Amino acid sequence: MDPYALLGVARDADEKAIRSAYRALAKKHHPDLNPGKPEAEAKFKEIAAAYALLSDAEKRARFDRGEIDATGAETAPRGPAGGGSYYRQYAGDGGHARYSAGAEDFGGFDHDDLESLLRRAFNQGGGPGSTRAGGFPLKGQDAHYSLTVDFLTAARGATRRLTLPDGQVLDVTIPAGLKDGQALRLAGKGGPGVNGGSHGDAFVEVAVSPHPLYRRDGDDIIIELPVTLKEAVLGAKVKVPTIHGSVMLAIPPRSSSGTRLRLKGRGIRAGHQMVELKVVLPPGEEPELAAFLEGWKPRHDADPRAGLADLDREGA
Repeated sequence: MDPYALLGVARDADEKAIRSAYRALAKKHHPDLNPGKPEAEAKFKEIAAAYALLSDAEKRARFDRGEIDATGAETAPRGPAGGGSYYRQYAGDGGHARYSAGAEDFGGFDHDDLESLLRRAFNQGGGPGSTRAGGFPLKGQDAHYSLTVDFLTAARGATRRLTLPDGQVLDVTIPAGLKDGQALRLAGKGGPGVNGGSHGDAFVEVAVSPHPLYRRDGDDIIIELPVTLKEAVLGAKVKVPTIHGSVMLAIPPRSSSGTRLRLKGRGIRAGHQMVELKVVLPPGEEPELAAFLEGWKPRHDADPRAGLADLDREGA
């Protein structure tokens, strides 16, 4: 089969693309990762042979010119019989000629040598020092975990300890501003590698629990702040909680419910905290206030519900 097709790369692919494709396919079809699947081992051998050919610049060039096939064997000459300096002719049945590679044509490395190399790579009659998976170092498998943190931890950042099913622990650094559902990569904290390969990575998906006061909008924090009628009408200075500690906030006179005030730099990273005012009436009776309102004639008698009737008609 065409080695380019085996590795899934274009014929003009560079060395980096070929190496990357080989590593991905080798990991997928490696016998250690596919126990009891002889077809995976056979596929891995094909991939290894394709990479051995394409990673050698001289052999790749000869293959591209049609001088050797995918196994590295000489192909029949394209010119007149006997032409070309790379071919050796042998008598065949019926007087037909066939062509084969000699060891000297490959600098002492022929097809039998390749088969021997692959047998050693897969420990088929391997010698001293051979390993079960051969000489191909592979990165270990990645591990996947989940972790739940509170809103303030995700907003401000911290380190949290994750206990694994086998009792081991991982210290997970939560960066400031972590979002719900975001995955963190812990390099080298996954499964062990094969034949000296590096450890895999651990991926931790983090769930952020909601907060009773704060909600998030990008890097801004939003909080609803109850204020009294007197504070809303006359203005006041009140203490407001933020994710970085309480601060004093000046409420302007004549503030309505829904008014938004900004606390600069009190959000996540460079974000702000937005304070939404909510005017709250006294919990008990206030006869003086009621008497005042009964006799009160507003100087600016505006209808707060103006326009609602028109919107209602448009929706009908």
